[in-house]
Amino acid sequence: MKEFLFNLFGNAVFCYSLALIGSYIIMVLLAGRKIIRQQNYSVDEYDRELINKSPYTPGVSIIAPAFNEEKTIVANVLSLLDQDYPTFEVVIINDGSKDQTLEKMIQYFGLVEVPYAYHERIHTKPYKRLFKSKLDEYARLTVVDKENGGTKADAVNAGLNVARYPYFVNTDVDCILTRDAIFNCIKPVLQKENVIGVSGAMTMSNGCEVKNGRLMNHRAPKSPIPCFQVLEYLRSYFVGKMAWSAINAMPNVSGGYGLFNTEIMIAAGGYTSDSLAEDMDMVFRAIRYCCDFNRPYRIEQIPATCCWTEAPSNFTILYRQRTRWGRGLIQTFARHRDMVLNPKYRRLGLITTPYLLIFEFLAPLIEFLGFCTFIYLAFTGGFLC
Repeated sequence: MKEFLFNLFGNAVFCYSLALIGSYIIMVLLAGRKIIRQQNYSVDEYDRELINKSPYTPGVSIIAPAFNEEKTIVANVLSLLDQDYPTFEVVIINDGSKDQTLEKMIQYFGLVEVPYAYHERIHTKPYKRLFKSKLDEYARLTVVDKENGGTKADAVNAGLNVARYPYFVNTDVDCILTRDAIFNCIKPVLQKENVIGVSGAMTMSNGCEVKNGRLMNHRAPKSPIPCFQVLEYLRSYFVGKMAWSAINAMPNVSGGYGLFNTEIMIAAGGYTSDSLAEDMDMVFRAIRYCCDFNRPYRIEQIPATCCWTEAPSNFTILYRQRTRWGRGLIQTFARHRDMVLNPKYRRLGLITTPYLLIFEFLAPLIEFLGFCTFIYLAFTGGFLC
């Protein structure tokens, strides 16, 4: 009986591994086909001039929460304000910082409190006040002061409540955006119909020279942990997400950088305030809304790096990050379990959710069982049979 169970487990793992490898091959083919079709993806001078001069160019709100960022907040905000795009604003949410984050911004950017009829389209922790700059060069900057909500999702929702433009970028205040990041992400919106979200590729700023919020030199990280994550991000964006985008079945748009349709995201209820994986949860909610009301949609992944972020540099921080991601995945499946294998939710329900359930959700359990089996066989002499 014991031998039968071990053989059954071994055959199951073999079939599982074969299916996983097969899925990777399909993803590589889909992603490769999409990248080849977009191999010259860039905003050329003609497109840039057309977008700059057109009165129909959609405005974009860059929303970035800040919590206890006093050491780098000024440089970070300057980086976000440095976008080469005609119509945009930067909305910083001071999420109940306990240090001098707000005071530093008030002093450097000449912020003054202004009266504002705050319309809470999405419920958040209490709003306190709103600041605008009295200096012309920082006229695009808006700072929202609110009570701490405990999650990034709650802060982004507060930013959505004051966002003025039909599209918004969800990013982190310590991320460094390329100057043409919005140009690159708005291009699919202008070229295709029903695009509600665009994901730009991200990579690591570890090892790069950063000055006043700008990347001066691009260098590969020197330590092994960030180097490992560079490869992981390349696989995620240019294989995984590119493949999902090719069949319009994207499961998430990274919380580090993504452009969304403001109306759709608010209509879908915004971000779940206690979500641990707000990027995946928001995409699921947006697609649920579109499918429930029979609205066509597309979520695109573009083959262009738009954002640089600092990766965890040691095992402790990496462990916390991956634990949060794992808990967020469990939380997302618990909340959206009715979407799994549900044809109502189109390819996300029929293809993406089963894949994530089998190869992401169950993978740690299978790996743990495999490790336990290995230890058992090692101590009982099973390898010698």
